[in-house]
Amino acid sequence: MNSKTNRKNQLLVLLSILLFYALLVFITYTFVPLDMILIKGQSVSEKLITGERWIMGIKQAGMVIVYLPLVLAGYWFAYKLDFPPVFRSGAGFRSWFLWPMLIGLGVGILLIVIDRIFRALGSPVWLSHPEFPFSIIASATAAMGEEIIFRSFLMGLFVFLLTWLLKRREMSRVAFWCGNILAAIFFSAGHLPGTMQILNTTNISDISVAVIVEVFLICSLVGLIAGEQYRCNGLIAAIGVHFWTDIVWHVIWPVVPWYSG
Repeated sequence: MNSKTNRKNQLLVLLSILLFYALLVFITYTFVPLDMILIKGQSVSEKLITGERWIMGIKQAGMVIVYLPLVLAGYWFAYKLDFPPVFRSGAGFRSWFLWPMLIGLGVGILLIVIDRIFRALGSPVWLSHPEFPFSIIASATAAMGEEIIFRSFLMGLFVFLLTWLLKRREMSRVAFWCGNILAAIFFSAGHLPGTMQILNTTNISDISVAVIVEVFLICSLVGLIAGEQYRCNGLIAAIGVHFWTDIVWHVIWPVVPWYSG
């Protein structure tokens, strides 16, 4: 496959991901009950409750347009860094889907172990799992949206800037891991507002240190592994790791008989 055809195919798949993301957002805000969408303790206006749901769905899906410049910037960063922007050309099902699935399932199990350890040490419950089957849609939208923001764009930006500053080819690996760690930290910090809503607080100082440590530990772990998969196999692989991790974390784990909280 020549370079021009490869870039065209990468862009087509990238735009398809964005359109599929918009479709899932539309389905969520049109058909899923609001009490399943809202985080515990989150308020909503009366107009939103009584309005036509399909109109709200179209509006929310239309907001996906803000991702377009991030998608295109991430695409540009990837080519400048010699990363596969969407998928690694010449690879196949195992690299694009199978290994990300297996890695994601393994990471999800590891997150459960980490959470059980923190619970045993007295950490309060801070998780809010979406109800099934919305949990599957929520896992897919989170995987696509967050990987576009934090891996494709933000990690790409950090690695690009660090590579430019270091200006040495042999330092490219260092630049990648520094950028990957920075993006993982931002990814973790991005989950604090949702944690505050779940715990019904507006002050981050009201969150226990144990909860903050756990949030940063599990989110950074997901971010670092997804970032490595992005570097090796592209955005599809990063989304796959994130999605299957969330499937274990939000879909499978809450329904097992010994789950509590």
